Order: sequence, then C-alpha cells, then structure tokens
Amino acid sequence: MIPITTLNGKKVALFGLGGSGFATARALVAGGADVTAWDDNPDSVAKAAAEGIAVADLRTIDWNGLSVFVLSPGVPLTHPKPHWTVDLAHAAGVEIIGDVELFVRERRAFAPDCPFIAITGTNGKSTTTALIAHILQSSGRDTQLGGNIGTAVLTLDPPKAGRFYVVECSSYQIDLAPTLNPSAGILLNLTPDHLDRHRTMQHYADIKERLVAGSDVAVVGVDDSYSSLIADRIERAGIKVMRISRRHPLANGLYAEGSRIIQASNAAAAEIADLDGIQTLRGGHNAQNAAAAIAACLAVGVSAEEIRAGLKSFPGLKHRMQPVGKRGRVVFVNDSKATNADAAAPALSSYENIYWIAGGLPKEGGITSLAPLFPRISKAYLIGEAAPAFAATLGDQVPYEISGTLERAVAHAAADADRDEHESAAVMLSPACASFDQYKNFEVRGDAFVSHVAAIDGVTMLIGSAAGGK
Repeated sequence: MIPITTLNGKKVALFGLGGSGFATARALVAGGADVTAWDDNPDSVAKAAAEGIAVADLRTIDWNGLSVFVLSPGVPLTHPKPHWTVDLAHAAGVEIIGDVELFVRERRAFAPDCPFIAITGTNGKSTTTALIAHILQSSGRDTQLGGNIGTAVLTLDPPKAGRFYVVECSSYQIDLAPTLNPSAGILLNLTPDHLDRHRTMQHYADIKERLVAGSDVAVVGVDDSYSSLIADRIERAGIKVMRISRRHPLANGLYAEGSRIIQASNAAAAEIADLDGIQTLRGGHNAQNAAAAIAACLAVGVSAEEIRAGLKSFPGLKHRMQPVGKRGRVVFVNDSKATNADAAAPALSSYENIYWIAGGLPKEGGITSLAPLFPRISKAYLIGEAAPAFAATLGDQVPYEISGTLERAVAHAAADADRDEHESAAVMLSPACASFDQYKNFEVRGDAFVSHVAAIDGVTMLIGSAAGGK
C-alpha cells in the first residue's frame, strides 16, 4: 500500500467504494487523512464502515472544510452529466482528483526521480503495460505494475529511489489527474471509444493528450490523425517526443518493418529488435506495442540488450492472444478478452488456418466487420446466445457448427485441427462477445478455456498453470 501522507491531517471526501475506491480509502486513512467515504451501494458502505472507515452520505457533510474530493474513475465527471457529488464539489470550490493523482503527488513528495512510465491509448494499453513491466522485471529492476490493468495503483509499494512504476491509465483516470507527470508517457493510438463519457472524439483526445503533455519523454503512435497532431503540438511546446509507427517509416523514432523494429535518428536507421518467432508478440498491432515499450524503456535507461531479452521471454498478457498450450502442429490461443469484433480482429489477423471459437452475449454489429478475415478460418465453433446470429453471418463463407458450450467447442476444434494437414493450425478462443450469458466475466471464460485445453490428451501447456497463466 502507498499511504497518502501528503494529506495527513486534512479533511477528504471520497465517493466510490469499488475495488480501486476501497484501496484509495485505505491509503488515505493509512496516511493520516480525515476521510469521509460514501457509495450508492449500501453493501459497499457497510463494508467500509466495518473496516473502520468513516462513512456518511456526502449530501449531509460540510464541503467547505474539505481539502480535496476523491472520485472513483468510473463515476461520471462531466458526461453524460456530472455525478451529484461533482456538483457539490464544484459548488464548494473543492478540487476533484482520483487515485492516480494521489500517487503522483506522493511520488513527487518522496521520490520525484523514481522512474514512472504511464501508458494510455484506445487499444493495446494492457499488453504494452505488461510488456514494459516484464522487460523491467526480467532485467532485475524493482518494478511496480498497476493502474487500469487491474491492480489499483495505491495498493503498490510506496515510491522510493530506484523503484520503477508502470501504470496503465484510462481516460477516466487521466481526467482526474491534473498534475500527471510521468518520466515516460505513452499514447498508443486514438479511435472512437467511451464517447458516452466524453461526448466528442475531440474531448476524448484532449484528455488523452494530458498524459503525454506532462511527460519528460512522450512516446506517441502517429498512425492516426488525432495522435499525430498531438505529437506535433506537444513537441512545439517543448516536450521531447519519440514517435512510433506500425505502418510507415519515420525519419526520427521507431517503426515496424515486418517483424523488425527499426530505430531511426536523423534519417539514419538500424534494427533494434526482431519479433520474429516471439509467439506472444505476433501481428502488426503487437509491433506497435513493442515499439512503444522499447521507446519507453530506452527513455528510462534500459539497455537495448536488456530490452531484446525481455521481448523474447515475454509470456503474453493473460486472456489476450495468449498461447496457452500446444499439441504437435496445433497451438491453443486464449483471446477471451476480445469481447467485440474489433477486439477479435488482431488475433484473427495474426494466425492462418484458425479453428475459431466464438460467441457469447452479442454486441451491436455482430461479426460482420470481420468478413475480410474469414478466409483465415478453417471452421468456426459457435457458443452462447450469439451462435444463431453468428451462423447467419458466416453463411456459406466459413464452415461452422453450433457447439453451444465452450467445453464441447474446445474438444471438437482440437479434434478437427489434429486432422488438419497444413503445416500449422490454431485453436483460438476469440469470442467477439461478452461473456455474461455463460460466465461471470471474460477472465473466468478464459480460465475455463485453459482448463479444457489442459484436459486434452497430449497437450503441452505453455503457461504456468491450468488456471490461466503466469
């Protein structure tokens, strides 16, 4: 835990007692703040009270005496309309911040020079975050990994000299972190997302820009127009910018040329890494993720040799294009985190000869956007509520069966792939659907897939356990 000592003796209100909110309340109390917490869920309030955290309906407190108001990232700040607590804070002139801002202030107070890498973007955040942390850890550095990737940032160990922080930041977290100042900040890409929260694409981009605008070194993907303009703008403002691209050569920066990552400076270019043969970094999207990770690691003093070793040993992000088992020529790939068609596309584009397990609770648009990738699919195995609709979309373009359950789909796909005469084949769970019709979440679905794979005769598991990975 990181005790928030910068608010010792100060009055603080907090709203939102989910996972990160609860961790934040604990960190504030541990640091000596006078905290009053609340949540719309009575069970969460009761849990906090049972732990000794002071609770009260924030409509009833005196806002004029507060130093700050801490808001959980998932609670609306501006759109579709401000939460009622936000209105109360504004009326009293109380600053509104989140858990990442508390971390930033604690780091600034006690270890301002400890390396801090922050990652954002619409796609690829979690993989890039996990890859950077792996490179740092495998090179022997004291590394803390958290943020939007699933570990609340304030549950990490406190800042100290020589400790590296790798923090994935959502737009919601950046919106609540006005003094965010990473050593290296990464903006991977921008495509329309969370517009219910941000209203316009421009507002969404403006928030993402804050992360790199406050960085010592800004690593910016320039393959979309919004990000490219951001790179130009912050560079003119005096920020050191390292551009990355998966599509185009750059005069200065890092770019992908097939599986090779090229580092260019003043028109001189040389290979810095080759991803060929690294199963966990297949595909053009992972070339971008790797380029960003390389640039950030170089910015905080990691050698090229250490980076290359870390890339080669990267186990992959759990549930995201993760090779989990192998039998002969057949690899089994867990991509359970692909909960819509756009998210499934990277995995489908990274393999040939796919035995595709898809379905679950369908999202708007189904899988029609994946049609250009259908030639890569040897057969589809459809599960859950989406099975009939997916079958209609596949039509006579892709052979399919309605398997119904994941267990049956894995067994049938493995048997069919085993009879395949091609040089290689992939049995892939990339559902293009939410999980909630059959599973609590995509993690449980992915773990079930791994368990079913582990139960197949002759499979060599590539990850640490049958429960999901390293």
